[in-house]
Amino acid sequence: MNSALRTQRALTLWALWGLLSFVLLPWYFLQQGSLWSALPHIWGGSETASALLQVLQHDRPWLWLGFAGLFICLAGLIIPVLAQPKRQGFFLVAGALLGLIGLIGSGFAIGALGWSFEFLEQWAGPLSQGQYGMGWGAACVLLSLTILLGAGLARLGYCRGDVFIASAVVVCVALLSLFVVYPVSRSLVSAFYAETGELSLLAVWDRIGTPRIWSLGCFSAGRQCGVAWNTLGLALATATGTTILGTLIALWSERSGTRMGKPLNALALMPIITPPFVVGLGLILLFGRSGLVNQALEWAFGIPATRWFYGVFGVWLAQMFAFTPIAFMIMRGVVQGVSPSLEEASQTLRATRMQTFWHITLPLLKPGLANAFLVGFIESMADFGNPIILGGQFSVLSTEIFFAIVGAAIDPGMAAALSLVLTIFALAVFLLQRQVLSGAQFTTVSGKGDAGVPLNLPPAVLNVCRGVAGPWLIFTLVVYVFAFAGGFVQTWGRDYTFTLNHFKTAFDVQWGDFGWVWAGTAWNSLFNTLSLSAMAAPVCAGLGLLIAWLLARTDFKGKNAFEFAALLTFAIPGTVLGVSYILAFNVPPVELTGTGLVIVLCYIFRNLPVGVRAGTAAFKQLDRSLDEASVMLRASTITTLREIILPLLKPALVAALIYSFVRSMTTVSAVIFLVTAKYELATTYIIGRVGNGDYGVALAYCTVLMALMGCITVIIQRWVGTRELGRREMRV
Repeated sequence: MNSALRTQRALTLWALWGLLSFVLLPWYFLQQGSLWSALPHIWGGSETASALLQVLQHDRPWLWLGFAGLFICLAGLIIPVLAQPKRQGFFLVAGALLGLIGLIGSGFAIGALGWSFEFLEQWAGPLSQGQYGMGWGAACVLLSLTILLGAGLARLGYCRGDVFIASAVVVCVALLSLFVVYPVSRSLVSAFYAETGELSLLAVWDRIGTPRIWSLGCFSAGRQCGVAWNTLGLALATATGTTILGTLIALWSERSGTRMGKPLNALALMPIITPPFVVGLGLILLFGRSGLVNQALEWAFGIPATRWFYGVFGVWLAQMFAFTPIAFMIMRGVVQGVSPSLEEASQTLRATRMQTFWHITLPLLKPGLANAFLVGFIESMADFGNPIILGGQFSVLSTEIFFAIVGAAIDPGMAAALSLVLTIFALAVFLLQRQVLSGAQFTTVSGKGDAGVPLNLPPAVLNVCRGVAGPWLIFTLVVYVFAFAGGFVQTWGRDYTFTLNHFKTAFDVQWGDFGWVWAGTAWNSLFNTLSLSAMAAPVCAGLGLLIAWLLARTDFKGKNAFEFAALLTFAIPGTVLGVSYILAFNVPPVELTGTGLVIVLCYIFRNLPVGVRAGTAAFKQLDRSLDEASVMLRASTITTLREIILPLLKPALVAALIYSFVRSMTTVSAVIFLVTAKYELATTYIIGRVGNGDYGVALAYCTVLMALMGCITVIIQRWVGTRELGRREMRV
């Protein structure tokens, strides 16, 4: 009863918060100034007025629908919930739907100049006032209505009557619909319009049904395959390689019987804290036409230097560097979660260590392997930086999409059609992964005590880990030595004199008449990148793990579509996502282009799938009895999440936080079209320097970024801590 009363009070507060936002917060979005600077002017002009003033003084009566919806919800909350829960649910659903449909419908139907559609103007007549994009007041009111809608559905019996679960599902669906499905759909729908502007299903095939896309000529001498098969083959090779390497490093780190965990963790994560083009530059310095390897071969054996490295092999190698850390982070948490008691039971039955590894340990890693493969596959398909630098004559869909958008012949329809092919590939692998994991159980963390000692790897498996992963990690170290060295020499390839001038140009600090002056040219971009990434990372990690929990622990209609929507942004190249955000959020009702908020949102939903997949792999190891025991002790869902589930998800939380922050700091393609002079970012600054041929400053900036992100990675790991499973440490 106390829980029901607390929930009732919380819902009442949400309804009151919505009404207060309607009355006291600026309704429309402010392109200039902050919320605090606008609050004193809510009783003023039409740009800063609250919704109540918009209705009463500025002739925008359609906003009454939001107020009416909140009022109906508040009236429904007066009904005793214990006596008449379904009646209260009816009022909540009716009021929330009235407000949401009214506000969202009017937002799309009415633009800055009046009606957005000609037939509406012919039917209802012209409007005296249009409206701008929705702002803080609208966001708060819509959030309140969305939560109340979830509560109403729970009162009607959905989601087992749990208000928190129902509201979380509705809020996540709303966020994914607004910031993933809507912009991507708006971009992809242009694939179905012919050049004349007419809607035609054949327009897609006219664009992509060509030998350049689907040719199998690579099986004939001297010919090339189409870019679709290039992309698919590269993605499969990269996903397979990164999954194998990530698993070997994770096993070596956690089950070697030595104190190698921390150094292996640092080496394996090094590529993830690097801007994507740094690996490409380092590999070019090694294997390019003027690289050290070609120079050594020419000096020793007289082999002339060629561009052999540019193409499928170079792109694959760079992608292996870039995406192996993701597989490692996913697999490390899964390896840690394997129960030693199962392995000890196997040995009690006189199984050898090799038999135990093949028949017990390895099968329990299956969800992690599947998730690591899926993420590696989608990341490879959506990768833009490595193919554009190292691809040479080897074309993939992401580069074709980029040139369709910014090339000499701009063709957004072609870009949308190619993006549709990428989406179909991602959907196919997603469905295959679900089929592989369906019907199997992988629970290894339960409520029972488990103080067993994790089993050391069999000598043969350990030798494979050392023989494969060891040289790879050494190779990683060599590449980064070159990347670091490039910022400390005058001119790479000509003058190797040691210098700090590149760092001084970017990060000079001077003392002026009014204190310290950030005189370096890179400070503004660094501060912008740090602040925006810090805002995006915790939201991205929290939302990703929440979605993973909903997928793993709840059942609701449309669950498969919900999961695919959460993964959709990885199947879409960053350039397309950036263009999609421009098309979707450049006009009302959501008008965000040119602001820092649109970059933060792009960061969040671009990196969301890693948190979802890491959380999904971790949840498959947690026994449902943990949740059920907490519920039996009358703990609320929120308490169960905070006290039981979250401490057991620390590896997944670390992976999601580190990945979302670091990738926000180093992403290029997703935000290249969203940056402005006010919100210049680190990667766009570096690209500008590379474009001007100033490689020293670019590599110096990369060095600072890598050092900074390495420190932040350590801080995140220390802050989150490690998962305590009550197990004894492996003897060394």
